[in-house]
Amino acid sequence: MTTISHAIALRGVTKRFGAITAVDRLDLEVPAGICLGLLGNNGAGKSTTMRLLTAQAIADAGTVEVLGHPLPREAKAARARCGVVPQRDNLDEELTATQQLAVFARLYRVPRRERRAAVARALELVELSDRAHTRIDELSGGMRRRLLIARGLVHRPELVLLDEPTVGLDPQVRQDLWSLVARLRDEGTTVVMSTHYIEEAEELADDVAIMARGRVIDRGTPRALIARHAGAQVRELSGDPTELAAVEARARALGLPTRRRGPQVAVLRAEGLDGQLGEGRTRLPALEDVFVSVTGEEVT
Repeated sequence: MTTISHAIALRGVTKRFGAITAVDRLDLEVPAGICLGLLGNNGAGKSTTMRLLTAQAIADAGTVEVLGHPLPREAKAARARCGVVPQRDNLDEELTATQQLAVFARLYRVPRRERRAAVARALELVELSDRAHTRIDELSGGMRRRLLIARGLVHRPELVLLDEPTVGLDPQVRQDLWSLVARLRDEGTTVVMSTHYIEEAEELADDVAIMARGRVIDRGTPRALIARHAGAQVRELSGDPTELAAVEARARALGLPTRRRGPQVAVLRAEGLDGQLGEGRTRLPALEDVFVSVTGEEVT
């Protein structure tokens, strides 16, 4: 098999739905073997981008390549090498976990003699071996989500696409799935994960692409993004609207970005400025500060 430098390459991609431009001249390259987090609020273009990568949507302009296959012309060959975990649960309710995975092992053309082992491995990977013969309609929400991921992994794909993999799950189940994604990444599988959970991107992604209005507006490692936009220190000050406006004015005069949240303003890149902005507390910056700074939007 030919070695490729990029698992995904989108160049100048635009996708419109009527008067709405969901993806706008998007350029995105993903090196093989990393976990990329597509981070953005609902409507940023993340899900449409994922649909473009699976040929469920066809670009109106630009080019899309997945594992070296141009889409949509070679979509079937690309899908055979990819694992897709949709945002919506579309499991077959009347099947057992094993039966569901066996169906997809066959669809993905796993050789017959290897299917039983492939199903067992996928169940073990998501810690559902003890539920192998449980009907899907008897599984909890977290178990169903894990089974969705197992279904996308049963054929050992080179690339896994996760569309909002932990949306609606409780914190413990989310942590379990984080561990699974980290394991895939450590095994060398390329992972592309769309999410609007800041902590998810910060915890799992080697690289984060921040999306807004159908484009990637900045990209880098979480640490690099934080250093570039938020610096080494954030200063938080409280007060009434007049006092906060005065703090923002002082920060602007110093060339520093700010973010307002209720009765509080946070001044980014505030290292070495104790006393110049007023009384407040100092904390370390986070990726959420970066997101608000570059998009102008709060996380929703």
